[in-house]
Amino acid sequence: MSEPGIPQPDVPAIQPPRSFMEYVRSFGPGIVVVLTWLGAGDIVDMGVAGGNYGYSLMWVLVLSVVVRYLFVSLIARYQLCNQHNESVLDGLVRVHSCYAPLLFVAAVVMSHVYASYMTVGIGEACVNMVGHGQTWQWAMLWNVIALFLVFRPSYRRVETLFKILLAVLTLCFLGTAIGVGPNPRGVFQGLYRVSLPDQSGDYNALLVATAMIGAVGGSLGNLLYPYFLENKGWRGRQFLRVQRYDFLLAMVAMIVLNLSIWTLGAELLYPRNLTIKGMDDLPRLLSEVIGPLGRTVLYVGIFAAVFTSLIGHALGLALLGSHAFLRWRTGRILQSKEFQSHPVYRAIVVWCLLSPLVWTLPGMPDFVTLTLVSNSLQVLLIPIIAGGLWYITASPRCIGASDINGIWENALMGFLFLLGIYASWVSVTLILEKML
Repeated sequence: MSEPGIPQPDVPAIQPPRSFMEYVRSFGPGIVVVLTWLGAGDIVDMGVAGGNYGYSLMWVLVLSVVVRYLFVSLIARYQLCNQHNESVLDGLVRVHSCYAPLLFVAAVVMSHVYASYMTVGIGEACVNMVGHGQTWQWAMLWNVIALFLVFRPSYRRVETLFKILLAVLTLCFLGTAIGVGPNPRGVFQGLYRVSLPDQSGDYNALLVATAMIGAVGGSLGNLLYPYFLENKGWRGRQFLRVQRYDFLLAMVAMIVLNLSIWTLGAELLYPRNLTIKGMDDLPRLLSEVIGPLGRTVLYVGIFAAVFTSLIGHALGLALLGSHAFLRWRTGRILQSKEFQSHPVYRAIVVWCLLSPLVWTLPGMPDFVTLTLVSNSLQVLLIPIIAGGLWYITASPRCIGASDINGIWENALMGFLFLLGIYASWVSVTLILEKML
């Protein structure tokens, strides 16, 4: 029986889909996690890459998304198929007990760090779009709305909202990319021609390529996907097929959206030898090409991308943080309702959505600066997370002998682990150089 007074997860007992329409109706966790990943960081990173290198590094984006699909699919397989019927976090604790307190601290710290640039971004987007109010006022409004949505975990409500905003994002980003008149030949060549152009901007092409791929394995956002699967009600090997199709569809959407942003940078910034220095740079240039309506449409897309990322991180990191905290303190495997209804979950949600409002005050760093600094900080987690995930998916003691990684899967995990270490070392070196 459920404990009285404690809200239970709104997940009904479900069966795996069988028909095509049942598959389509069941899709959702992949969309939620992809829109959680696709936030302010992608808008800045893709716009900067397109502005600095045109179409020549598009192949890196596609490669990184493909690698992420394979990598996160292995994590999902552990969640659904491991022999202990445990979560990914429990598997990591099998590697070392320090993973629980480490991930708790990481969830608390990074929830503030991630939300800082999202909060500023959503405030600046609204001010620039409507021309009224101040950044902190708009940020407070939307952060409070996000707080209402996730203070008590309601995955079904979040998934429905994300599906609606995915349609908005697609229309806005793809529509504006088509509106600027992309170069089809340049896009096609950028997707298949593997080359590293000469350095343009602060970072050389090799570092950009390494960082984009290397960050895949160590992203804290990868650990949020298992919680969305759990909240959807997908438990057990019988949901493995629908999970793969769901995630594949979501990653295709991610490629389309990222390429659209990249195209805007390649067409609006690259020919003018400009880069992104503020929130309004891309929209302002877009208005010069296709008119004021284009600027408004792009801002609607930016708003949708940042708002979904804000909600997804608040929900996912609060689940991860409360789970890690209770796993650390109790030392036992927990049922999802235990950490979803715990006060630590609500405390992290409040911390994630209200503490970053301080960054909207006058004199604080702008959206682009906060985004770049925040993305740099997460590189410290790359070797720890990527290495632990490699171990639990390759160990028969953890996942089980029938589901351990094959040769190519271990090669992929090892490649990401080593590349992640390199990307982490280079990124930290560059940060220290800029600070000293």
